[in-house]
Amino acid sequence: MRLLFAGTPEVALPALDALLDSPHEVIAVLTRPDALTGRGRRLAASPVAMRARELGIEVLTPARPRDPEFLARLGDLAPDCAPIVAYGGLIPKAALDIPRLGWVNLHFSLLPAWRGAAPVQHAILHGDDVTGACTFALEEGLDTGPVYGVVTEPIGPRDTSGDLLSRLSTSGAQLLRATIDGLDSGAIHAEPQPADGISLAPKISVEDARVRWDDPAIAVDRRVRAGTPAPGAWTIFRGERLGIGAVTLIAGPTAEAGPAETGLAESAPTEPGRLVAGKKQVLVATASGWVELGTVTPAGKRPMPAADWARGVRVAPAERLG
Repeated sequence: MRLLFAGTPEVALPALDALLDSPHEVIAVLTRPDALTGRGRRLAASPVAMRARELGIEVLTPARPRDPEFLARLGDLAPDCAPIVAYGGLIPKAALDIPRLGWVNLHFSLLPAWRGAAPVQHAILHGDDVTGACTFALEEGLDTGPVYGVVTEPIGPRDTSGDLLSRLSTSGAQLLRATIDGLDSGAIHAEPQPADGISLAPKISVEDARVRWDDPAIAVDRRVRAGTPAPGAWTIFRGERLGIGAVTLIAGPTAEAGPAETGLAESAPTEPGRLVAGKKQVLVATASGWVELGTVTPAGKRPMPAADWARGVRVAPAERLG
């Protein structure tokens, strides 16, 4: 089949590579326009655009997929099918109607759970034990189309959204290829999504990634993991933003008494956000117990072990985060 592949970030590359390695022909890719990236805010092409250009594949970067020039070019290309992975824009009906077998979306959740832009982040944030990926027929509604195929993936207790997306992008790529193969042969058909179990996963904003120390410790841990690597969990220390890497829940007697090396003798943390710094560990109080900081990222600096950071800033006994 002749395929138009739509995708933008690095997580879409395994799917593109799987289709390039298939009997089908990727005749063009649709991706978002060049954007400012990095600390230097330099204009850069998307990972999908760069991969396609390396291989001499036509790259389409309309500001909006409803632009007449794009629709005309899509009509000229006449793809049989348009697989789409994390493209980052809504596809209008005028474009949906052009491929004879429609658009097939690879979505990183078990639909109808977590429809929207950030399904993996919300699965972690809400404490799901299992997630997965689906291929479904794209339509005008938000991730509402009938489903072709599913793969599942357990969520580990230390998984970040980056870890989970990496695994799902690999297993999902094979699911997408199998779906395209099945459409080509006529061997598969889409089934409507269940009417129950619908949940929404809007984009995680920078403010959403701000750690709330008055949450229970397990919720703090989930928020940090959901926001890693993007947009990045953070808090405030001495009026400046401090990036927060992985945290560890402190269990057992230490959670009640604090680390012996600090001399903390409270039965439980009573001030969420309170910092206790020892020679080798840094604890922060939450609503239900202590968490140990792993790495932190001070403003304008690289990530560093929390204990090194605490020694450098000389954390005072009564100081707090947030």
